[in-house]
Amino acid sequence: MITIAEQQARAMLPQFALEEEYTDIREARELTEGHINSTYYVEAQGAAGPRGYILQKINTYVFRRPEELMANIVGVTEYIRERLAAGEARGQSTLHVYPAKDGNPWYQDEQGGYWRCYNFVANSYSLQAAAGPQEARRAAYAFGTFQRMLDGFPIERLHETIPDFHNTKKRYEALEAAVAEDRAGRRAEVEDEIAFARARKGDCLLLPPLVAAGSIPLRVTHNDTKLNNVLFDRDTHEAVCVVDLDTIMPGLSLYDFGDSLRFLGNTAAEDERDLSNVDFSLPLFEAYTKGYLAACGAALTPDEIRLLPFSVKLMTYECGMRFLTDYLNGDVYFRIHRPDDNLARCRTQFALVRRIEALLPEMERIVAQN
Repeated sequence: MITIAEQQARAMLPQFALEEEYTDIREARELTEGHINSTYYVEAQGAAGPRGYILQKINTYVFRRPEELMANIVGVTEYIRERLAAGEARGQSTLHVYPAKDGNPWYQDEQGGYWRCYNFVANSYSLQAAAGPQEARRAAYAFGTFQRMLDGFPIERLHETIPDFHNTKKRYEALEAAVAEDRAGRRAEVEDEIAFARARKGDCLLLPPLVAAGSIPLRVTHNDTKLNNVLFDRDTHEAVCVVDLDTIMPGLSLYDFGDSLRFLGNTAAEDERDLSNVDFSLPLFEAYTKGYLAACGAALTPDEIRLLPFSVKLMTYECGMRFLTDYLNGDVYFRIHRPDDNLARCRTQFALVRRIEALLPEMERIVAQN
């Protein structure tokens, strides 16, 4: 029996202008690690041998302006490719967007769905968790290099594909709206989580005045710097490519740094049910800080560097609020596999916030020494 992945591959891959013609699809499977888009790995047999591709159906509930999203991705990847061709950041690569046969960087199917096609980065792997400080340092250097490579990119060309994506104040307001509406009838079971979020409302207000004053500048940022968005070479184990570029937008360096360590520093799974397993790893924080500052520290302002530890708390707090908001709204944003996934994710993030709060003095000491 033909699988859904095979059906999608046979219907969608012919819509794109690839490097070469192919004679058969050897393999097609769904990749289920992501929460947002539907993603498929496809291996096609060409004249030069098998070649891998990534097919994605864009979630247009989340990304309501897919044309602008793809314009961002094409602009950024082409800019990085030019800098790589000039000899910068040796050993790094970037994604290639295959245009559809009509010339657009997406294909719209008969039902109105938007599809895109990327190259598959061969001989690479991703990680869901760092085995040790060396992997954290390598990932940090990759994200720092990614940001440095985009210095000079005309930021006015970027679309804000998800307005207020990392606007923590807006995220807090969205949570309060979800609490008030109680669309899915779940408020009574999350009163403790709501109280936790409300107790830290003041954290939402720290960065905006510094942005307005210019001591924290607007930059081209990735905005989803989880460890699993870095690909590592199977032979050298060095980071070779940053992926998942959907949230490329104007933003703050603190968003990227904090969000990465929110994910990387957590010793437990993102949906951990046993909160006693949740801790924050100072060794990984120190390794990541060293790698990140080595790649782009010279370009950061004093306030950006000073607030790196706080950014980890802020992004963890924000992410927890997002999961809680989605749970209250009936799980309409993040993909779930179990009915309580978003609640478990929220609780894990909030447990991590508590731990980070206790470790902030030591984190600040580490940053000051680097």
